[in-house]
Amino acid sequence: MTTSYPWQAGTATGIGSYPGDDPAEALRVVLGELPEMPHLPELPARGPGADMTGRTAGLLVDMAIHVEPSGWRFSDRPGRDTSRSRDHMARDLDVLEEVAGGHDGPFKIQVCGPWTLAATIELKHGDRALKDPGAVRDLAASLAEGAAAHVADVRRRLPAAEIVLQLDEPALPAALAGTVPTASGFSRLRAVEEPIAEDTLRTVIDAVDAFTIVHCCARNVPYALLRGAGAKAISVDLSLVARRDDDAVGETIDAGTGLLLGAVRATDSVLPSLQETAEPVRQLWRRLGFPPARLARQVVITPACGMAGASPRYVREALKRCRATARMIYEAAD
Repeated sequence: MTTSYPWQAGTATGIGSYPGDDPAEALRVVLGELPEMPHLPELPARGPGADMTGRTAGLLVDMAIHVEPSGWRFSDRPGRDTSRSRDHMARDLDVLEEVAGGHDGPFKIQVCGPWTLAATIELKHGDRALKDPGAVRDLAASLAEGAAAHVADVRRRLPAAEIVLQLDEPALPAALAGTVPTASGFSRLRAVEEPIAEDTLRTVIDAVDAFTIVHCCARNVPYALLRGAGAKAISVDLSLVARRDDDAVGETIDAGTGLLLGAVRATDSVLPSLQETAEPVRQLWRRLGFPPARLARQVVITPACGMAGASPRYVREALKRCRATARMIYEAAD
């Protein structure tokens, strides 16, 4: 294995979302607590267009969206909701340039992946885009172009940084299993075939000039599919990694794919000791039989998922804990 990662050994980072509505304050917290690999905070409390789906939908090329009572839906032309989404992103990027413009290490940005977008945006007549293979292809092509332009824009604003792109795909396992509900909720959409899912995801990954992570904080993460689509790293909630996943995780590590392991709870709780936080990470590594020295290089420690539901006080504690855990694992490997 001779994989090159954008991060140094013993690194921690966040997933994406945080509480509050002040992008400058959130970014300062991220830069202060996660200096080795900070990321662009997402603040869904600001309302429609700041959520995961709406935020990414604002990046789509030649595809507009608007909010219905049932959620996001495609529109014939851009309106107020598309403008709101783009305005949130523009403000966030202006703040990023002002607050972090001199950052000279890896910097992560997050975009919703094509399958989760297709599972959460409705077609004009009300069915989820996931139901229509042609709509999914169009959506993936539009996202590929929009994500590539977004990465290029961030790179202009952070000229000394190495841009890392995270594609959020929490709905991918459900799309593969055929458990995504229809718009009515009375039935389920047909399962997506794995080769189609892989090709669609590859469309976006191949279009983007950045080290790409796929984040999936669900059960039954399709590790082999994500690697096949070109993901250089996979981000998961460690508490959802079951023993039945051991072979797939082991093959992923063996292939040199990076792992972002969510080892710290994302909602307010009493944190266990530092040793107890690190132990599930070490247990997984020992169980799979990989050398300890490789752990700190290949693995990044994160919260279990986004932290929009946490208190600001707990966010700081959790991010400190992620960094301390990564550092302890690194020092123990020396």
